Amino acid sequence: MIFGIVVQTVIRQSVFRQHSGFRRISPLCISTAIRRTANKEYSKITYQIEERGSPNTIDYKLYIKNEKGIVSPFHDIPLLADNTGKVFNMVVEIPRWSNAKMEINTKSALNPIIQDTKKGKLRFVPNVFPHKGYIWNYGALPQTWENPELLDEHTGCKGDNDPLDVLEIGYKVAKRGEVLKVKVLGIFALIDEGETDWKVLVINVEDPIAPEVNDIKDIEKHFPGLLKATVEWMKVYRIPDGKPENKIPFNGEPKDAEFALKIVSDTHEYWKALLQKENTNGLSCVNTILNNASTIDDEKVQAILSESLPLSEPSPLLPEVDKWHFVKL
Repeated sequence: MIFGIVVQTVIRQSVFRQHSGFRRISPLCISTAIRRTANKEYSKITYQIEERGSPNTIDYKLYIKNEKGIVSPFHDIPLLADNTGKVFNMVVEIPRWSNAKMEINTKSALNPIIQDTKKGKLRFVPNVFPHKGYIWNYGALPQTWENPELLDEHTGCKGDNDPLDVLEIGYKVAKRGEVLKVKVLGIFALIDEGETDWKVLVINVEDPIAPEVNDIKDIEKHFPGLLKATVEWMKVYRIPDGKPENKIPFNGEPKDAEFALKIVSDTHEYWKALLQKENTNGLSCVNTILNNASTIDDEKVQAILSESLPLSEPSPLLPEVDKWHFVKL
């Protein structure tokens, strides 16, 4: 069963530029292999989803596809969404207000979105009063990677081995697997179990208020209380699981858009370096577009899909998913 989720992506040759010690994105670099996928300089790509297995089980997988077939949301979807160098693609993993801890599976071929597990059980983020599930549309920036082999110069901790996390703050509740066009507004640093886990604040460019929201100060102006709630959520969401309060560097203050764009450009460079590694430590670089050693044809794609169960009815959720948790910082 296929549900159509439409978003347009424009691909254009881009370059990094240095300025004042920061790599400004004006616009960001997209690899030569990706540019070859466009028959014209501007090529529109429509994304849809293809689900396998039963939702709310460990067998569930959500693949993303374009008009030519399955693509990897980690590797094949371009980071940049248009020719301005200021708009990015965001892959939605978790819609706002939902609890299922969905994530791009970086270790499986073609990187489907699956539900994370802990000790063999599906993970659901707890509702920590007054927050219901995730308080933003939560997802990732494709073609980025937080390198676990490098100490982050800002946090002193190594990267978490995943694509950059994204918090989209617009009014629309997105759909799982949707690819949104977003612009970067700022960034929080989170130290999660000793690893650097950046959280990029973005807004859907199609949101009615998007033209007025361009930097971190605009969030406080137009979304009063959201930054404070975000810090609180990130500090407490693991406490009901018996974990300590998460640490938020910079005294819990977010950094601005310029700082965030530097992190985006750095992690894009780390991703490009990942593709060149002989040993990726279990991460799958299998793709269908990049035309490199890890690119596979449709026959192999179908073989991978055949290993998944057909889409079936969702399994019922346990009532504990809706439980409120009360914590004191």
